[in-house]
Amino acid sequence: MKTYVITGATSGIGKALAIEFSKNNRVFAGYRNLEKLEELQKSSSNIVPFYINMEDDESIVQAAEFISQNCQNIDTLINAAGCVVAGAVENINIDKIRAQFNVNTFSHLLFTQNLLDKLEGGKIINISSMASFGIFPFVSPYCASKRALDILFNSMTLEFDRDIKIISVKPGVIATPLWEKSIDLNKETIEKCPQNYETQMKYLVKNARKNGTKGLNVNAVVEKIKKIDSLKHPKPSYVIGKDAMFAEIISKFPQGTLNSLIKFGMQAKIGK
Repeated sequence: MKTYVITGATSGIGKALAIEFSKNNRVFAGYRNLEKLEELQKSSSNIVPFYINMEDDESIVQAAEFISQNCQNIDTLINAAGCVVAGAVENINIDKIRAQFNVNTFSHLLFTQNLLDKLEGGKIINISSMASFGIFPFVSPYCASKRALDILFNSMTLEFDRDIKIISVKPGVIATPLWEKSIDLNKETIEKCPQNYETQMKYLVKNARKNGTKGLNVNAVVEKIKKIDSLKHPKPSYVIGKDAMFAEIISKFPQGTLNSLIKFGMQAKIGK
């Protein structure tokens, strides 16, 4: 049996991965909501829950200590926890942007730093996003936090001499509860947006709800990550879904050209 550690294991991609890998392996599953944990634990006796609050440094360090005390080594760490802060940049409370980076970037770095000794010979798989290519307006805090995650961990690859493979997985739109959660999380920003952004915010909400049901099935991500995890020499970065492939391609355009294309696309979809 291998040993896996997965954050955000009670919802979305993290939950699907925890259920799949726990069929034949030991999985340390990170949770914050106790009610959701009970449902996850019913799926396998191989799941070892650990509490972690991605907005609390002390909780993150304690979670790493618990895992270190209860295993000899970690074969794969999957940093899957995350959230989405959205809205017009000029109107987003700066504390919300800080919180976005705390959850999507700094928490994973701190958690990983405290588990490195257990990861020798293993892998770190970060669930990034096609948003890390930075081409999506009105979700720029999310885009920036994912890009920062990729940069920091890639730098780790360049800097240290440990035998640890670090992989960034960048899915496109996946049908998970993340989208509906993002509407609740950003309710105040959306409702109190400047009048000139009302049309865009309505579209943002409508599109989030559509993504929650029409996105790529989460099992496609699970199967891809299983394959990546099985590779002896995985690539440092993978995209999943046609939309993610397209995002990667157009992100290489000159910034001025890219901005014009995005604005044209927004006008075509939103009608303003």
